[in-house]
Amino acid sequence: MSMQPRAVVTGASTGIGAATVRALRGRGYAVVATARREERLRALAEETGCDTVAADLTEPDDVARLAEHVRAGGGLTALVNNAGGARGADPVERGDIDDWEEMYRINVLSTLRVTQALLPALRAGGGGDVLVLTSTAAHDTYPGGGGYVAAKHAERVIANTLRLELGGEPIRVIEIAPGMVRTEEFSLNRLGDAGAADAVYDGVQNPLTADDIADAITWTLTRPRHVNIDSMLIRPVAQSSNTQVARHVGL
Repeated sequence: MSMQPRAVVTGASTGIGAATVRALRGRGYAVVATARREERLRALAEETGCDTVAADLTEPDDVARLAEHVRAGGGLTALVNNAGGARGADPVERGDIDDWEEMYRINVLSTLRVTQALLPALRAGGGGDVLVLTSTAAHDTYPGGGGYVAAKHAERVIANTLRLELGGEPIRVIEIAPGMVRTEEFSLNRLGDAGAADAVYDGVQNPLTADDIADAITWTLTRPRHVNIDSMLIRPVAQSSNTQVARHVGL
C-alpha cells in the first residue's frame, strides 16, 4: 500500500470543503473530493489534481458508490465530514418542518452514513482519522437557530460517542467547530437572499475565511499519531459568542 496519506472530503464543491481539498493537497495528501455538483468537482480536480466522486450523501446508494470508489483506489487515512448547512432562521414556534428535516438529513444522517461506510477502509489501513466539522452552534444556541443548533448538537454527539466506542483502536475522532465564517454560499443557502446573506457580515471586521478553517483541519490531521484534538472551537476576534458580534459602521 502507498505511504501517501489519503483523505475523503465531503461537501468539497465550495467553501470550507474546497479549501480543505486545496490545503490537504498542499500537504501531500491524495484526496477524494465528493459533493453533488459534478461541474464544480471537475474544476477543483483540474486545479488541485484531486480525485472526485459526484454524490448526494443523503442517498444511501450514492454513499455506497463513494465507499466502493474509495476501497478500489487504495488505503484511507482520513475522512473529513464537512458536508452540511443551515436552512432558515425562524423561531422555534414558527420553524419550518421541511427545513428542520433537511438540516437533519444533510448534517446528521449524511455524516452518519459516510462514517459508517468508510470506517472499514480506515481500519483496513491500520487506522486513521474521522473529522467532523460542526459549528459553535453545536456548543450553544441563539434565537432563530433552533433547527441548525439541534442538527449540529446531534452531529457533535456522533463524534463524541464514536470516540468512546472506538477506544483502544488507532482511530482519532476530531471535531472542528467554527463560528462566523464568510463563504460564498453558507448564508445565501440559509437565507435565500443575497442581500440578507451579506447583512450577516455587515460591520464585522475580518470574519473567518474558508482557508482559516482548512488550515485548522489540516493542522489537526497532521499532529503526531498519539495526539488527538478532541474538539477545537474557532471564532473571529470580532465574535465573542454565538449572539455577541462586534460591528463597526462603514466596514
